[in-house]
Amino acid sequence: MAKVSAIQVAILYGLLISSVFGRSNDDDSCGWMSYVAGGLVGVGAVMVAPVVLPALGFTSAGVAASSIAAAIQTSATASGSAFALAQSAGAAGLGLGTKAAIGGAASYVGHKVYKSVKGCDKPSCEKDRD
Repeated sequence: MAKVSAIQVAILYGLLISSVFGRSNDDDSCGWMSYVAGGLVGVGAVMVAPVVLPALGFTSAGVAASSIAAAIQTSATASGSAFALAQSAGAAGLGLGTKAAIGGAASYVGHKVYKSVKGCDKPSCEKDRD
């Protein structure tokens, strides 16, 4: 099972901090917390991916029998598809580029979900702010 090294986490954390403090937009009613939430989701996703993939059935020996991966695998699984990428990551581990892609996508989703839950994505938030 692939593990995220302390150096990789430090790099991701540095990117998180630079994105939080590098953006000082006073019109953002959620402030820096939405970026922190997104960053935490991104780092969390990178750290749990090596655990989740084998649990779903994407193992180093191939697709595990009677697993979720086996249930969704078809004979028409195309090269480059999400299934093929998950199997590749399960077999060979996650490369730094894959970790960056997972972290970036999860960070974006976490940021947007935080803003949506807090109601900061509505134009009326700007008027209600003190």
